[in-house]
Order: sequence, then structure tokens, then C-alpha cells
Amino acid sequence: MCADVVIEPQAPKVQNGRLASTPKRSLEDALAAISPRITPRQATWAGRLIHGSVTALWVLLFARAFFLHGVVAWATGLAYVIYDTLLLFFVTLKSWPLARRMAQAGAMAGAPAAGARRLPEMGIIVASHNEAAVLPVTLTALLEQIDGPAQIVIADDGSSDGTETLLTTRYGLTTPALGELSAPSVRYPNLYWLRLPHGGKARALNAAIDRMTTETVMTVDADTLLAPDATRAMRAAFAASGTLVAATGIIVPICSKSVGGRLFQWFQTYEYMRNFISRFAWMRADSLLLVSGAFASFRREALVAVGGFDGQCLVEDYELIHRLRRYSVDRGLDWDVRVVGDAHAQTDAPDTLGSFLRQRRRWFAGFLETQYWNRDMTGNRRYGTLGMLMLPVKAFDTMQPVYGLTAFALLLAFLFGGHGVIVVSIFSVIFLKTALDLAFYIWSIHLYRRWTGLRAGSSLWSAMAAAIAEPFTFQLLRHTGAVLGWFHFLRGSKSWGKQHRSGLLASNGNNRQP
Repeated sequence: MCADVVIEPQAPKVQNGRLASTPKRSLEDALAAISPRITPRQATWAGRLIHGSVTALWVLLFARAFFLHGVVAWATGLAYVIYDTLLLFFVTLKSWPLARRMAQAGAMAGAPAAGARRLPEMGIIVASHNEAAVLPVTLTALLEQIDGPAQIVIADDGSSDGTETLLTTRYGLTTPALGELSAPSVRYPNLYWLRLPHGGKARALNAAIDRMTTETVMTVDADTLLAPDATRAMRAAFAASGTLVAATGIIVPICSKSVGGRLFQWFQTYEYMRNFISRFAWMRADSLLLVSGAFASFRREALVAVGGFDGQCLVEDYELIHRLRRYSVDRGLDWDVRVVGDAHAQTDAPDTLGSFLRQRRRWFAGFLETQYWNRDMTGNRRYGTLGMLMLPVKAFDTMQPVYGLTAFALLLAFLFGGHGVIVVSIFSVIFLKTALDLAFYIWSIHLYRRWTGLRAGSSLWSAMAAAIAEPFTFQLLRHTGAVLGWFHFLRGSKSWGKQHRSGLLASNGNNRQP
């Protein structure tokens, strides 16, 4: 299970207005200094009631299918539709400010105001395990950043491919001892190599955080390509808000050019667009919990205070935000988590059925871990909107894929069981829901374009086709991956599964050099 922590804040040492270098110490000492300590949390009666009610309601509604007639026999599907529709209305209401002119929307999203103070120094960590094929694309973008990072640390998590040859011959780095940070590159003075024994992404990130000397830290996956001004936008967001401790940028999924890859990219593009509009809505409710570890920034002092990333969790980025939120409330710090709409990146996304299901299985299993470990926050008034709205919504989300797949299975049973009247009623509901989804798709595209300036997936005809096709295709795949995540969670499995990288290479090539 994911670990919670109790660690007092450690203010970084400052010399001449800059963070001092971390004293040299062993890898074990470094990780001990920034490592979560497990302190299990007991569930409250409110948390038990909320989570238990979600499961009990599913059992009750499913049983009704065998005793009732008409559309109410499909009560499981009705509950699923009603819940999703209420979320759409909530997101629409909270995202309304994005419909205003661009300047106002930018200010709402955390863009820097005029006269903002100096941009804080930022260091970038690229956690990498056998990523030699995509590292050149990622590093090219990082080295060409406008107002770029003071440090770029390749946290090499025990790579056994051509990473060492790549870093020494192409980037002018000297191979450091295991557990040590290299001298800066002779070609790129802000580029470093931290060579580590294989221990997982979270461990590699923590080791790099301990050695960073910058005020803010950005984590970038080795298969993620930043826009030229992404670092500047993130630095500006931290300059504009002294309480900002974590921020996520806008990510666009990139798949291979195969037929399957194009299809998965089509669906995932609209999924990501809707998700970021939803994140904006939850940000306005001061309840944002999800930042994408593939492209996220943090105030280093806050990371050290809560103990860094938790290597026991399948989704270390999501789990970390819960600890930051808890730490902030417990100490009255008013820490903030935001989406920065003008910080953009592309990331390699699954382009086959197998890789997609493995990704969603891990994501959902990690979500269940985190929800379980923080169940004392659900329904807890001291956490404000987060405890009273966001986490109860997440409690329902633990069972949403089960509701969805059950509703689909019942629809098939009624369809092939000769229940024509029930089927007609169900399809009437589905038609109405599809119309609402289509309206939300169009609304999301409009807001997304105004907020981010990005045009990806902005075709209204394409959005209409996706809205109609998704409920019986991509949505079922998402739910299937989530149900697999349930089995993954119940077994206590920690395996990620191997992912194949192809999207960025197909889109950007691997021969471009900085």
C-alpha cells in the first residue's frame, strides 16, 4: 500500500540568495533523508459509510434488473448516466471563467501577473530506465528551452541499454560512480548524470531531488517532449504565487502512425482535453489531486518536507499530492496545486490494445491504493471541499467502471433476451446522454482552445464522431483496464508491465541533435 509520512519541513540552506549545494553523502544516506515513513491511517465512520454505500448501491441496483420492468430494470445504467451527467454539469459550471477573454482565463489558470517577482530557478529531473531510444528527443527539447532550467539531471535508474554510450559520446558526460552525480557536461553546462542501481522511478526521483540545488523541480518522463517555452511558463507560475507547491502542464498524447495508433490517438486526444478542463474545474474548487508526473513541477522545499515520492505506490505522482494536501491542512499552510494552461508538452501514449490496458490497469490500481490509504480524508470536514466533495466523488469512481460494464452487460442481456420495450427505453436514455456528451465535447474544445491556444483535436466533426463512438468502444476499454486494475490492487501486485515507445519517435525522429 502507499505510505503516508510525518516529516518536519527542512528549509533549504541559502547562500547569497541561492540554494546551497547538498553535502556529499552516500546514496543510502541521501534516500534516508528524503524518504516517506509509513504511518497507517484509520478509516473514519464517514469514509466507511461513503465507500460502503457505493458498493451497496451497485448490489441493490443490479438486483433490480431481475425484478423490475421498463427502463428502471436498467437502474445500474441509470445511476451511471446520472452520476456522469452531474459531473459534466459541475465541470461546466466551474470552467465557465475560461469562456471569458484570453487574458482573464490566463489569470484564472495561474499565469503571472504584471510586475511578478523574479522567476525562481528550476531544475529538471528525467527519470530514465532503458530509454536510450527516446532520450535524444526529450533532451533536445530541454536543452533548447527559453529561460530554461539551471540544472537537468538524468536520473539513470540502472539502465542496461545504450544509455551510457549515448550520454558519454553525444552529450559529453563522464560516467560517474554508482550513486554519484557526475560533473556537468563539457558541452551543456547545466546537464548532469546521476547513475543509480535499479530501484524504480520514485527512488530515482528522490535521489535526484536530494542533490538538486534549485528552488523548484520539474519531473519529465523520458518519453515526454516539452514545448520551447514550457519551463518559462512553469517558472512564471511559481513566481506569481508563493503558496503554489505543485503544478501540472497541458499534455497532448502522441501515438504511432499505424492504423491502431491513429485510432488510439484520436480517442485519447479528446480524453486528455476533457480531463484537463476537468482539472481546471477541480482547481477552482481547491481540490485538484492529479498532476501528471510526466510533466509536473514542485517547490523543492515542499517535496523535502513531505518526504518526496513514495516508491511503494504504483502512481507516485497522484499519491504525492494527497500528502501535500494533508501536510498543508495539518499545518495551516494554504498550499496550492494548479494547472498551468500555457505550459505544454507531448507524451508518448499507448497505441496498442495490450499497452493501453496495461497502462490503465496500473493507473487504476494505483488510484485504488491511494484512495484506500487516504480513506480517513473522505467525508472529513477539516479538508474542506477536498474532503467533502472531491474524495466522495473519487469513492464513487472506484466503482464507476463496474457500474459501466454492468450496465453494458445488462443492455446486451435485454437486447438478446427479447426485452424490446426495455431496450427501446434504454436507447432513449443513451441517445439523450450522447447528446449531452456531444455538447460537452464541443464546449470542452472551445474552452481548451481559448485556454491553451492549442488546436489539436479541434475539429467539431471529429469531436462529434468521437462522442458517438466512444460509449461503445473506447469507454468500454477504459472500464476494462480499470477492472483489471481492481484485480491488480487486490493481488497487491507492483508490476508495471513493459511499455513500447513509438509515438515520439514517429513524430519527431531520433536523429535530431541539440
